[in-house]
Amino acid sequence: MAGWFRRLLHKPKPSSVVESSLNTSRSSSSSPSSSSSSSSAESFSPRLVSSVHPASDISSSSSARWAKSYDVCICHSEVDLELVEELVSYLEGQPESFRCFLQLRDAAPGSAMVTELCDAVQNSHCWVMLITPGFLRDPWCKYQMHQALAEAPMANGRTIPVLKDVDRKDYPRELRNLYYIYMALKEKSFRQIRDTVVRYLQELCRSRTE
Repeated sequence: MAGWFRRLLHKPKPSSVVESSLNTSRSSSSSPSSSSSSSSAESFSPRLVSSVHPASDISSSSSARWAKSYDVCICHSEVDLELVEELVSYLEGQPESFRCFLQLRDAAPGSAMVTELCDAVQNSHCWVMLITPGFLRDPWCKYQMHQALAEAPMANGRTIPVLKDVDRKDYPRELRNLYYIYMALKEKSFRQIRDTVVRYLQELCRSRTE
């Protein structure tokens, strides 16, 4: 009888048992979330660094990008000027602030057309060939295309052919070893051109620093 009475006096209070279980559940529920947040932070940081790093390379003051006056030269027919002006406005408005050569805007007044076309090719990193029916009929467009190919016949990504309203069979033979962008949706094609230029400039900067 005395033993039973002592056990009754030493029995834990229900409130302390509940409090203990609540504390345990709180600690167990908070632990996974904290480890989850730390692991997500660890996995996020490398991706953030890798996405920002290339843009800072092409924009740095020591970048090989600045060795030439222009990032992009647009080779086009005069009948396609409105579309080209949209493309130039898009590229120059990008975070990289691409420097575009647009013949009717940037050519020096009074200078010879042949001289201007050759200088534009030599002073640009990339050349966008907007191949339309007007381009195929224009001898100056073909001249500039040949100048670009002579400047860098095997340079990957420097010559960017863009087809619009032209059948595959009419694609210039001189460019058939190069993949082209087919302009069906204008916005998508502009992005593809921008991405190709960025990729070339990134490779150029990396190769010069190695």
